[in-house]
Amino acid sequence: MEKIRLENVTFSYLQQGVTAPVVEKVSLTIREGEFISLIGPSGCGKSTLLRLLAGLSRPGGGRILLNGTEIKGTGHERGVVFQHYALFPWMTARDNVIFGLQQCRDGRSRKEIEATAQRYLDLVGLHDVGDKYPNQLSGGMQQRVTIARAFAMDTDILLMDEPFSAVDARNRMKLQELLLELWRAGQKKKTVIFVTHDVDEAILLSDRIVVLSACSKSVKEQITVDLPRPRHWSELANTDSYTALRNRLIGLLFTDLVEETRLAV
Repeated sequence: MEKIRLENVTFSYLQQGVTAPVVEKVSLTIREGEFISLIGPSGCGKSTLLRLLAGLSRPGGGRILLNGTEIKGTGHERGVVFQHYALFPWMTARDNVIFGLQQCRDGRSRKEIEATAQRYLDLVGLHDVGDKYPNQLSGGMQQRVTIARAFAMDTDILLMDEPFSAVDARNRMKLQELLLELWRAGQKKKTVIFVTHDVDEAILLSDRIVVLSACSKSVKEQITVDLPRPRHWSELANTDSYTALRNRLIGLLFTDLVEETRLAV
């Protein structure tokens, strides 16, 4: 079932009086419950597309439909997890999650909201840090709080902009596994659009990978990740199908780099 449709979406910035295109005629359909990764080089429009999907920016042309209705602003059905932790420094970890739940305005009592916040902190392995402030938590723990908040809000759609890029490799792997566990655990899978530079991360997480081009500012190719779930690094790394998919994606990124270099000469 179709959840999101992008129709010839364009977006440009004005830089020193000159229009600089960032996204050019992107068309894409995303199914309900699908996990999509957007990959591509810097400047290809990945994060811009996520902002457009979140309703934080408006397309200069084309339109984005959610359940058949054009997106014209932010909405409670869309949760966003940014690259940098986006926690309120004056709030405890628990209160940061509670704040997100309060924005839902779904009639729950304060007691119910507090219980939900603690349940999701427990799910992400932070059962004993609810009273700590962000500056008392490691980077990986802070990002766990943002993930707990996003899932606690129970939005239909989760938009994630390189959420694990600022943590070390060990915590990155833990957070990837955690994200997949939470995504699988829901009664109804969320639709996830995930921005990353990391080919391996995209393969591990995704149902489909959308490769964007820095040259055309549009979709270069869409690749279905036909690998069985649940997926784990230890099982994927040495399989022929994983290696073939990884090489294909790297090849697409490399050809775009070659073309970008040629055009710059």
